[in-house]
Amino acid sequence: MLNYKRYRRNPVVDLPDRTWPDKQIEKAPIWCSVDLRDGNQALIDPMVVSEKIEFFNHLVRLGFKEIEVGFPAASQIEFDFQRQLIERKLVPDDVRLQVLTQCRKELIDRTFESIEGCKEVVFHIYNSTSTLQRDVVFHKSREEIIDIAVKGTEMVKEGAKNFGGKVILEYSPESFTGTELDFALEICSAVQKTWGATKENPIIINLPSTVEMTTPNVFADRIEWMNRNFENRESIILSVHPHNDRGTGVASAELALLAGADRIEGTLFGNGERTGNVDIMNIAYNMFSQGIDPGLSIEKVNDSIEIYERCCKIPMHPRHPYAGKLVFTAFSGSHQDAINKGVAAMKERDSEFWEVPYLPIDPADIGREYEPIVRINSQSGKGGVAFVMDTYFGFKLPKGMQREFADVIQSISERQGEVSPETIMSTFRAEYLEQKEPLHFRKLKMDDLSDETESEFDTRVVVTYTDQGVEKSFEAVGNGPIDAVQRGLMEETGVRIKILDYEEHALQSGSNSQAAAYIHLLNADSGQVTYGVGVSSNITRASVRAIFSALNRLGIK
Repeated sequence: MLNYKRYRRNPVVDLPDRTWPDKQIEKAPIWCSVDLRDGNQALIDPMVVSEKIEFFNHLVRLGFKEIEVGFPAASQIEFDFQRQLIERKLVPDDVRLQVLTQCRKELIDRTFESIEGCKEVVFHIYNSTSTLQRDVVFHKSREEIIDIAVKGTEMVKEGAKNFGGKVILEYSPESFTGTELDFALEICSAVQKTWGATKENPIIINLPSTVEMTTPNVFADRIEWMNRNFENRESIILSVHPHNDRGTGVASAELALLAGADRIEGTLFGNGERTGNVDIMNIAYNMFSQGIDPGLSIEKVNDSIEIYERCCKIPMHPRHPYAGKLVFTAFSGSHQDAINKGVAAMKERDSEFWEVPYLPIDPADIGREYEPIVRINSQSGKGGVAFVMDTYFGFKLPKGMQREFADVIQSISERQGEVSPETIMSTFRAEYLEQKEPLHFRKLKMDDLSDETESEFDTRVVVTYTDQGVEKSFEAVGNGPIDAVQRGLMEETGVRIKILDYEEHALQSGSNSQAAAYIHLLNADSGQVTYGVGVSSNITRASVRAIFSALNRLGIK
């Protein structure tokens, strides 16, 4: 039996007058990427300096203005990387480097040494404040934990006096989610006061869910409680650093914004310790999908995927939000049908807004292509096959024909799994366009009889065809060329055939465009029905080919 009684619920916040549920996200937060520090330390094979520089340059191109580049006092590689960024002048004037260190003098001194020559830096200090860690790891009282944070702040403040650039202090009460709220407020306020934060020179107070311990609404309550109770709130940039242990990191971050957070720290696609950091790209694309400027240049998701997979050595999950290969695809027949109709409606209405079922955003807006939207397998239906034939190859199958052809493709998918667009088209050719046996249409001659006779028939045709390789021809009259060909074929074959429906359309624009014709044909003797398809630069010839295609599919000789 699952021993759930080993675990205790985490406490919730008594905040009956919470305001965040009534708010909406209206603008992007301050973004801070921690890919090069928090993300990098979680890699099996951490990035080398050249990879870090490449990743840093990509973050700059994306528009990040604050980038945590590492823990320079922790290793020589971290230190050297930071020095290269500064000495090679790779840091734009509008981008702040962020460096992390514990509240120890030798580490703080080494960190200042690493940022020498930097114009503006976020100096990030932290110490663990959680109830559990105070008890089992540090064996320290509240007062002793506060003393660590205050002394660390004083050391950074002293070091900043001799630093040539601007220092912005960031303080994180690590494991905020496991810390009593009153104590979190007390220690953050002590750091705020010690630093001397003002509206003009604010401090960043970063509240991390170092371990995600409860539901996102509780995290939002904690953020709102802190936001309300800070003194001199205008002197604080309130930041959150969510992790994803419960799989709700994105939700926690979004609700934290509603609760008063100004800033989010995370990684591009959620890489990080355990189940990862919050996925910044996910949040940014969520904002984009709601008509909010995300403040990042995320139009080309494939570029970010490529560098992420190569430098982090982590493959992108095919169902990863926005970035996975399958997220803009549909295997379900009903989904495919809805997408097909939605895209068609968008074109017809020429709407300025994107509204397509099952596709919250236009894949093209983030650099994805339409080709993978519909994927055909045994679960797919007529809508998906119709979408592929239209989008890839320009054939707008009549509604009745969609089911007929979808059944053909389904039988293939049941044998081999997913069916590619190329296989669908080759099957379409074999089933319809190349149905030339036993009857193969060759030539058509047509005369207009409207000025020559009083008969009800105004068109005469002469059709040349082969029957199992033997050339034959017939002459017939009718009310138009299609009717005349139908009558002539009934005489030739001895079978009563009836055209139930006829559709046509151009396959491409321009003077050399070809037309596709679709004939729904009934064998009145047997009751069988099927479709035939013909293609030609001449619409009448395309129609005749479609009739012959349908005859062959019906097995009429």
